[in-house]
Amino acid sequence: MLPLPTLYMLVVGKGEGKKKLTAFDVALLDAGIGNMNLLRVSSVLPPGCTLASRLDIPAGSLLPVAYGSITSDVPGERIAAAIGVGVPEDPALSGMIMEFSAFTSADEASLRVEEMVREAFAFRGYPLKEVKVKAIEHVVNECGAVIAACPLFYERER
Repeated sequence: MLPLPTLYMLVVGKGEGKKKLTAFDVALLDAGIGNMNLLRVSSVLPPGCTLASRLDIPAGSLLPVAYGSITSDVPGERIAAAIGVGVPEDPALSGMIMEFSAFTSADEASLRVEEMVREAFAFRGYPLKEVKVKAIEHVVNECGAVIAACPLFYERER
């Protein structure tokens, strides 16, 4: 079995490019995770995982990440993504990560992702300590992308 990640962050980014994939790449760079190999994971925050203030990961690393993203090539279109983490009262329990993206505002995306976090905790019967949310929006110029992500990683030995 793989070791459980011990740290997490909430990151957001936006970008413009000539193609959807390059716009997404710019959004990843803006979020600070563009030079990693992302391993998309579902929505469970490992027990005892703590919020980190920055990533300290070598380029090219395999990085587990839950994320929501959206791209558009329609000039003037508004796109948004949000990431939310529910932290349980009991640190021995897992938390929940929810992501949302749509043709909407960052405020609406934030509300939707927080609702999903609260609902996931209710399904599990876990007491919720707090919800952390980060969101971003972008109005497309040529070809735009947004991402809201929760990278999970490990403390590096010094």
